[in-house]
Amino acid sequence: MIQRRAFLLASAALVAMPGSLIAKPRVKGGKGVARSIRLPGSRAAIEVIEDELGVPHVRAASLHDAFFGQGYLVARDRLFQIDMEHRRDMGRMAEAFGPRFVAADRGARLFLYRGDVEAELAALPPDVLECARGYVAGVNARIDELVADPAGLPLEYGILGISPLRWDINDLVRNRGIGMGDADDEVRRAQLQARGLLEADLLMAPLRPAWSFTVPAGLDCAAVSDADLGILDPATRPTSFDPAQEARFDPEQRWGDRFALGSNAWTIAPSRSATGRPILANDPHLGIGRASPRHMCHLTAPGLDVIGAGAPGLPGIMQGHTDRFAFGRTNFHIDQTDLFILRTKEDDPGRYWHKGAWRAFETFEDEIVVKGAPSERVTLRYAAGRPIVSQDVARGRAVAFATVSMLPGANQRFAIIAINLSKDWASLRQACKLHVSPTNLHYADIDGNTGWQTIGFAPRRPKHDGLFPAPGDGDFDWTGILPVEDMPHVYNPPAGWFASANQMNLPAGYPYRERIISFSWSDPFRYDRVAEVLRSQPKHRIEDSIALQHDVQSLPARALLKLLPASLSAEAAPAAALLRRWDCGIEADSAAALLYEMVMPALSSDFYDRIVPAAARDLIPSVNLSEMLRILASPDKRLGENPAAARDALIDAALAAGWKKAVELGGPDPARWRWGDLHRVNITHPLSSNPAIAAAFPKIDGGRSGGDGTTPMARGFNAKRGFQVSHGASYLFVADVGAWDNSRFLLLPGQSADPRSPRYRDFYPRWLAGAMQPLWFSEAAVDRHAAARLILAPAAD
Repeated sequence: MIQRRAFLLASAALVAMPGSLIAKPRVKGGKGVARSIRLPGSRAAIEVIEDELGVPHVRAASLHDAFFGQGYLVARDRLFQIDMEHRRDMGRMAEAFGPRFVAADRGARLFLYRGDVEAELAALPPDVLECARGYVAGVNARIDELVADPAGLPLEYGILGISPLRWDINDLVRNRGIGMGDADDEVRRAQLQARGLLEADLLMAPLRPAWSFTVPAGLDCAAVSDADLGILDPATRPTSFDPAQEARFDPEQRWGDRFALGSNAWTIAPSRSATGRPILANDPHLGIGRASPRHMCHLTAPGLDVIGAGAPGLPGIMQGHTDRFAFGRTNFHIDQTDLFILRTKEDDPGRYWHKGAWRAFETFEDEIVVKGAPSERVTLRYAAGRPIVSQDVARGRAVAFATVSMLPGANQRFAIIAINLSKDWASLRQACKLHVSPTNLHYADIDGNTGWQTIGFAPRRPKHDGLFPAPGDGDFDWTGILPVEDMPHVYNPPAGWFASANQMNLPAGYPYRERIISFSWSDPFRYDRVAEVLRSQPKHRIEDSIALQHDVQSLPARALLKLLPASLSAEAAPAAALLRRWDCGIEADSAAALLYEMVMPALSSDFYDRIVPAAARDLIPSVNLSEMLRILASPDKRLGENPAAARDALIDAALAAGWKKAVELGGPDPARWRWGDLHRVNITHPLSSNPAIAAAFPKIDGGRSGGDGTTPMARGFNAKRGFQVSHGASYLFVADVGAWDNSRFLLLPGQSADPRSPRYRDFYPRWLAGAMQPLWFSEAAVDRHAAARLILAPAAD
């Protein structure tokens, strides 16, 4: 049975909150009086209706103008957010903030597309390109409006003394984004292989599906080092004002954060739905603690009717529904990167050996403008379009980073538009050919069809598996990408439901040896709990999806309880007694949940010390939770001569240590312990280390939360940083397919990142309470709930 106690208590708390936090802002006469502004870039008048919940509904006469409306509204609500991301990705931070950002700018510019931008644009579907041009024009129209009237600028600009950058459609092609992928995993495995300790890697990164390591022929593992990562290593290119960024330099925290982020989604066919219609639910798990990573919008024009949440700065709706189908997404783990070790010419380090010949690096000279200092010239090198991330001239060695994001046609920033313009399953799959990012795409349409399609560029590796760096002499080069048709998918499955939660979900019988996708996936705890619930519900309701999105049942906690020894020390006995009375729900008001969250880190630490070889500990900073629980359930000689006794001793010690920590943090009386007192949801500005920013942007805090990173209601944290919620579902969405006005959503903390707006934190109490709100879609419902009207009119000639 899904646990509902915390959910109901939180709902009651919402009712008791001050009315100012949950009021529905209304413009006087909002249903009938429209404000009108003239802007350059639109082609006809655009009507924007903002409903009582702050969702804007854009009604336009063309695709271009619908996306113009979205661009304008995103810039209205989140300009500083999208501007900083744009500056970072284009390598233009130093011109605003000075010399300390030069290294970051150089790294960003190395990952700008250097091919034929005009050819890339010409290859896009014309309607997709038209929408993108509209979005860019809308962003620029808002910037122009603020240039004319700076009083409306987000507060950060005045405090920091900077101005927003104008957008260019070409930048959507050039901006491919710097990311490490699994390059550090490849380096780590090579180093462990050189030490004869490769099997120890499975303690941190178990291979799924099961696989045997094979070192690429010709790779000198002993020569591989962290220096090969070069500019990929975040420690070499600080990119934030936030002192907490230093955590990103810790390999353990980097690894944990990488697999913490994910999502849940499930799709229910009419045969398993209480409504007789499909139900699609999705809650993407992203960072929590800053402005929301999603922004709500409804776009309507001839050939387009789509509503939901988009990523600020990315045209289109990522999760939501059209008038024909609902769509959701979770991360699908494709290995999309490889390190290639190049041999450079002894007397000419500008050349590398590839396919039997010495070839010259492609080079680009660039200039980085630096505030308060002279501009800096940088030379950027590539090998067949692959960025050179490090070079050691003395050793005749360079490292090229192959990433699908740098391939011709890898125009992810246009892919969401194509999905939004699709009409059915067939056209959606065609649109997916533009989609680079690894994704489980969920689909359910008004005709009762459901489908799951994995999408994203998966490189063909005919001679290696991507688990190690490979020699860059050409023998291990990629030979293209897998077509969408060859990626895992299903249409109208007999079971009547399917779900994804970042688990290894390659179907039985999929030829993964010939079509290598990945061997690194998230632990299956969230998926297993979702599947457990869905299997038990022959007729699933909208309310059931909402409850499941807020479910806090912990499968790792269940596994731990099964392992509690019968005989315990006096120090461990109280902890075991409290846990044995517990239902394994990580609820905000649970004392046992607080204790459990203290016990598990202690157990993991002791298990790590016992099982990870000392010679590997500098490379293996942590152990995988699922792997640890598997070994503890079936202990072997790695735990010692008497594995079962050693296991029991580890658990006993962890119980005692966890109890001691719980007393330290919660007080001496266990009856007063509450997990939510430690596990809080605090939202601060990313530049809050600046006193003026901190004063202008008051913290949104105080909210208590249940859950952790393994529960369906993902509220993850990093114990080294404290117990504050750091990632989870800031946006949640449940679609009643075909009866669209019954759909529900939440968005944390609100639509706007401007504290002067009533939409700055209006959803914070609703989100804490799990009080899902209606996502009005039909014209009648939108008009009935209109709170304000705005006309975006073309600028006068």
